[in-house]
Amino acid sequence: MKKLLSLLCALFAAIGLPGCDYLNVRELKPGVSTAAEVRERFGPPQMEWLNTDGSVTWEYSRQPEGAECYMITVGPDNILRQVDQVLNETQFARVQTGMSGDEVRRLLGRPAARQFFQLKRETVWEWLIERGSTIVDPTYFTVSFDEQGRVSGTGRYNKPKP
Repeated sequence: MKKLLSLLCALFAAIGLPGCDYLNVRELKPGVSTAAEVRERFGPPQMEWLNTDGSVTWEYSRQPEGAECYMITVGPDNILRQVDQVLNETQFARVQTGMSGDEVRRLLGRPAARQFFQLKRETVWEWLIERGSTIVDPTYFTVSFDEQGRVSGTGRYNKPKP
């Protein structure tokens, strides 16, 4: 049964569905699991962030359809240190005026969309943070950048379903 579940998760991952993330995260054990096990379960990261202590944080964003972004940190010994789902209120509060786009991406991962507004002369990045349901519309967290590429504000909105 476990082999069948692993096969299904691999199939879903291959076609871009994050349906097995919950199972993959549960089976990874900080201090025990290896970098190879992380890659086996999640595939290659979309971005690699080098940390000052020699560790590396791998980004696994499920945007634009998923409401998750996993930052998985592996030590220089290739042992898993931690798994964080970073699209949460604590991380949103860390986004500050004046930050660069790279600093924001390091906190929240790849956004679902980016849009430039000519009249306001600003760029807005957005992340899906709540998929919505038949009753509730999807919710997005937004970060606005000025002409110099620095954060000028944050917000959130609900996108009505078509």
